[in-house]
Amino acid sequence: MTPPAPTDSGRRALLRASAACALALPALRAPAQAPAPAPTPPAPTPWRNWSGLHSASPRLRATPGSEAEVAALLREHPALPVRCVGAGHSFTPLVPTEGMLVSLDRMSGVTVLPGSEPLARVQAGTRLSVVSRQLDQANLALRVLPDIDLQSLAGAIATGTHGTGATLPAMHADVVGLRLVTARGEVLECSEQQRPELLAAARVSLGCLGVVTQATVRVVDAFQLRRRVWIEPTEAMLANAEQLARQHRNFEFYWLPFTGHCAGIAHDPAPGTDVLMPPAADEDVLRDLRRLRDTLGHVPALRRWVAGQILRRTPAEEARNRSWRLLSTHRPTRFNETEYHLPREAGLACLREVIAALESRNEVFFPLEFRFVAPDDAWLSPFHQQPSCSIAVHAAADEPHGYLVDAIGAILRRHGGRPHWGKLHGLRAAQLAPLYPRWKDFLELRASLDPQGRFLNAHLREVFGVTPA
Repeated sequence: MTPPAPTDSGRRALLRASAACALALPALRAPAQAPAPAPTPPAPTPWRNWSGLHSASPRLRATPGSEAEVAALLREHPALPVRCVGAGHSFTPLVPTEGMLVSLDRMSGVTVLPGSEPLARVQAGTRLSVVSRQLDQANLALRVLPDIDLQSLAGAIATGTHGTGATLPAMHADVVGLRLVTARGEVLECSEQQRPELLAAARVSLGCLGVVTQATVRVVDAFQLRRRVWIEPTEAMLANAEQLARQHRNFEFYWLPFTGHCAGIAHDPAPGTDVLMPPAADEDVLRDLRRLRDTLGHVPALRRWVAGQILRRTPAEEARNRSWRLLSTHRPTRFNETEYHLPREAGLACLREVIAALESRNEVFFPLEFRFVAPDDAWLSPFHQQPSCSIAVHAAADEPHGYLVDAIGAILRRHGGRPHWGKLHGLRAAQLAPLYPRWKDFLELRASLDPQGRFLNAHLREVFGVTPA
C-alpha cells in the first residue's frame, strides 16, 4: 500500500525533525569530554602552467615589487633554487621548482625615454598587452608582437617569442639593454655599449642567468594595419607562400587538417585611423573542426569533402586597426604545442612531411601555424644568424599530445629545426649544442654568473647538460 504524500505543513515538520537529528548525531556519537579537533590548514595551491601540463609546489612563493626586493630575496634565501614565472604560457617545464618561485607581476610599467631614438624602459613583469596599451598612449608601438600577448615581457624574451614577417626578427632583437639580479643578489646592467656579450646571452636566457628586472626596448611610432584573412586550397597556399611573405609586412597561414585548405593572414600598413573590427571567428572555426573530427573522423574522405564544401564558400575578411589590436588575438581554448624554427629554404618541404604525418592520424583537428622570422644575433636565439620558417603544431589540452614530440619532432629535427624554448621538444644538451654556434660561450657565462646552479631546475639541467651540485 502506498503511503499518502505529506502535506506542505507535514513536509516542513519532517525537514525540521531531520535537521534536529543531524545536529544531534555528532554529540550523541562523540564522548562529551573530547575537544573539537583543530582545523587542518589548507594545502598551498600548486602552481600550474596555462595548459595544465606542468605544476609545482615550491617551498616559497614571492612577489617582489622592486629590483631591491628581488636582490634582498636572493640574499636572504641563499640555499633555495630560484625560478621566475610570468603568465605560464611555456609548454616546456621551465618554471617548476621545489625552491623559490618568483612572480614579477608587481613589477609592471612602461617609461618612454627621451632622445632621438624611440626607446622605452619596461619593467620585467609587464604583460605584453599592457606594454602595447601604455605605448599606444604615447603614440608608440612594439615593432613586432606574437599571436598571444598575455606573456610577461621577461618571459617572452627569455624564450625567443616571435611574431611573423620575413623582415621582422623576434621580440628580443629590439632589446637594447637589460638589468638583472644575479644569484648573489648583485645587480648587473648590460647594453650594446656596456657588457655587450652579456646582453647577447641574456636576450634569450631561459631565465638561467639571473632575474631580469627591466628591459630597454627599441620601439616605433604607432601605426595602423590592414588585415586580410582568406581561404585557399593547400597546394595553392604552399606554392604562393614565399611570394606572399615578400609581398606583405606580416604573413602567415594556418593549415586546416582534413579540409584540403589553409587560412592565409596578411597585415600591411594602412593610412588613416578608421577602425573595422569584425567579430573574431577563431573559436568558432576551432569548434567546427573539432565537430567535424568527432562526427566524420572515421571517414576521412567524407570529412574532407564536407569541410571543402563549407570552406570554399567562405568569403575573405578584412579588418583595420592599430597594429597591436590586430597582431595578437585571444585564445580561450587551451592546448599544448610544439614549434620548431627551420632554415627558410627547408621550411615548405618540411611542412609537406608534417602535413602527411598529421593526416595519418584521424584524431587531429587543431590547425597548424606556419610563419616567417628574420635572423638575429642572440646566442641562444632559435633564429641565430638564420632566416627561418616556423612550424607550430598543436593538440587540445584535454587530448593526447605525445606525438607532437615524437613523430612530429623527428620530422622537424631532420630538416635542421631548432626548437622554440617554450614549446614541447625532447632535445637534450648533446642534440642542442651543434645547433648553436655560441652554445659553449653561453654555458661558460652561465657557470660564471651562477656557479651553484640556483637558476636551474631539472629540465634546464638536462637542456644544458649540468649535473646537480
